[in-house]
Parts: sequence; C-alpha cells; structure tokens
Amino acid sequence: MRPTPSFQGPSSLARRKGWVKTKGPTSGKLCYTDAVKILSAEFVTSIALLAQLPREQRAEIAVVGRSNVGKSSLINCLLRRRGLARVSGVPGRTQLLNFFLINRNFYLVDLPGYGYAKAPDSIRQAWGPLIEGYLDAGRDLRAVIVLLDARQGVTEKDLQMKRLLDHLSLDWVPVLTKIDKLRRTGRDAQIRGVAHALGLSDPQAVIPFSAKSEEGRESLLAIIGGYVQERSRPRHSALTPTLGPARLRSKMTGRS
Repeated sequence: MRPTPSFQGPSSLARRKGWVKTKGPTSGKLCYTDAVKILSAEFVTSIALLAQLPREQRAEIAVVGRSNVGKSSLINCLLRRRGLARVSGVPGRTQLLNFFLINRNFYLVDLPGYGYAKAPDSIRQAWGPLIEGYLDAGRDLRAVIVLLDARQGVTEKDLQMKRLLDHLSLDWVPVLTKIDKLRRTGRDAQIRGVAHALGLSDPQAVIPFSAKSEEGRESLLAIIGGYVQERSRPRHSALTPTLGPARLRSKMTGRS
C-alpha cells in the first residue's frame, strides 16, 4: 500500500519522480526539479463508458476531487490554455472522463467530481463505477492528483478516495486548491491539518495551489514530469467487477 509518492522510499525513487530530499537541518524538505514544459495541449475525447477508453496506450496522469474543488481551473492553469477544461459555477458539471493529450506524449485525465448530493440520482449512481472502473482498468496510470479545497480541508469523501487509491496501490499527490482564499496567518495551520488528516508525517507533501496566482504550478509540473518520464509499470485489476464499483457507488455518490 502506497500512502503518497513523496515518502515511499530511497532517494533514487525521489529522483525518478522529479524531486529530491535535502540533507542536514532541512532533511525531508522537497526540492522540485525538471518541471515538464507544456508545449501543446489538446482535448481528445470524453467518455461515459469504460468501453470508450482510448485504445492508444500512453502514460496517464489523472486529476480527481470533490465537486467545485477547482479542478477545471487547476487544469487550465497547469496547461495555460484558458477554457480548455470547462469552468462552471455549478458543482457536479463534469460528469464524464475527459482526456487531454499533452505534448503529444501523455494524457491528463479529468475525472468526474464526487460528493455532489444535488446531482440527479442516475448521474450520481454512474459516477462511482466510472471512476473506480477507470482507476482499476490496468492502464498506464502513473499517478492521481487528489485535489482538496483549502477552505474545507479533508472531508470523509476525500478520505474514501485516499483509501481506494491505497487499496489499488496507486501513487497519489495531495494538492490544496484555492490556497489564495486563506489568510497568510492561517494557511500553514491548515496545511498541517490536511497533512495530519491524510496520515502524512511531513506537511510539505501537500502542495498549496492557486489558479489565480499560479502558486504551486511549477512544483506540480515537476512531479508530473517525473512520473511521465519513468518507465511504464504494468498493472492488473485489483478488484472484482462487482465488489469495487458497488462499494464506490454507495460511498462516492453521497448515499449511505
């Protein structure tokens, strides 16, 4: 089980992911290097069924988070392509898996936002199997960027997603969005609280991010670059077709 990529083991792993840990008094501090440069970004497809997943095998980086966590704004900021990912003031608007081809090299995959109780039942019931089915599809999924709202902290739905990713042995990267909404005096305490809630020993594993000021952009691109550059790791399905999606359907759609 892998809690987060930042603290999985030796420095060779850290270098491969695009960061290193410094030694001495600042031991454990993450220093990001080799941020991937975005040369091109294009929308490829949206899918509602797993059978529609792109057949072309490429490295994939997924982005997931609660509804209205700022997912589209983060993607547009990372890629510096205004309007590429649709930004909406209505939570739960993203209902499909959206694939973006980056640098004609890897896919950035925008997953549906979870936890929006006001979405129609039929849509909420479809989110769970679609999200978990994709995560467990055995594709070349290098890492999952987990977005957390800086104003709300870690919710139970976020913890459910963390446990799912751990169960599937997927690397994940915690990113605290809308960090500019917090006062400077309170942000450090919030970051520490988020790290504690996620079971992380070092708060610096959490990346504070602002689509408005672009804080955290280079750090996140460095991590993405490290994952994209590593060799492919074959994955096999860890869950049965019925148990996994059924469990996630009840938990991620807001039903008990």
